[in-house]
This record gives sequence, structure tokens and C-alpha cells, in this order.
Amino acid sequence: MPDVHDARDALSTSLLTGSAPDDLLRLDRQVCFALSVASRNVIALYRPVLEPLGLTHPQYLVMLTLWERDSLTVKQIGQLLSLDPATLSPLLKRLERAGLIRRERHPADERALAVTLTDEGRELRERALQVPPQIVERLGMDIDDLTSLHAALTRVIAATRP
Repeated sequence: MPDVHDARDALSTSLLTGSAPDDLLRLDRQVCFALSVASRNVIALYRPVLEPLGLTHPQYLVMLTLWERDSLTVKQIGQLLSLDPATLSPLLKRLERAGLIRRERHPADERALAVTLTDEGRELRERALQVPPQIVERLGMDIDDLTSLHAALTRVIAATRP
């Protein structure tokens, strides 16, 4: 797939020559399309791996944040996961009903909700350690390629943040 410099060069050439940059509008050249399909497909790989843990992919992401830092506010989790409160709140309610987290008023700020792991939520981490290796195996990609992909996507995320 051509990089942004190739696209800029093609666009510059087409503007100078008066020709239409048709190839720039090909679906298979669109970064948004590649990211969208890759995202759906990778998340689909997670479903059967997360199912025995009783987690959906978004719930898994919440649990990952809490396994890193046991106590966070709802606002902090939303910022870390780039999720708005309307999306995050139902996820947290389901995790709480499952007995994995507790939501309580933050002791330092009564307006904020603190989210902490229960013992069951902490114990689930041990089983979740098997998720990454299974996903790597299912992807069938070299670790170096996955590391490079992760770095590139991290740059895309940084470039698209306000």
C-alpha cells in the first residue's frame, strides 16, 4: 500500500497535469477501509478466546486498564480507552453485575465514581494471561511484524487525537 508521500506525489502530479487522481479513490488504497476491516476481523478473533472468561472485547479492555492500575475513576478509564461515558457506563454495570468490579463514590471526590477490582476480578487476570498468545497464534503473524504494526497504529492514534 502506498504511503502518504506517494499519495501526495500522485495528487501533485495530477494537479500539475490536469488529470484526475482516480487511483487515489480506489477502495483498496484507503487507510480508513483497511483499518476498519482489520479492526472488525481482529476483534472477531478475540470473541472465542474471551468467551470462556465471560468477557466481551470492550469489557476485556476495561479489565486490562484495571489490571494495570487497580483503582481508577470512570473518567480516567474513559480517557485511557478513548470511550465516552455513555459507552463506558453500561460496560461497567455489566462487569459489576458479573462480580468483577466495584463502583463506589471516590473518597477524595464524591462527584467521581471510583472503579476497583473485586477478588474475582483480580483472579481473572491469571486466566487472561492466555489471551495474548492465543491471539498471536490465531493471527499467524511474526512478532516483529505485530510489533511494527502496533507502533504504526500508535502513531496513527497520536496523529488523530485532538
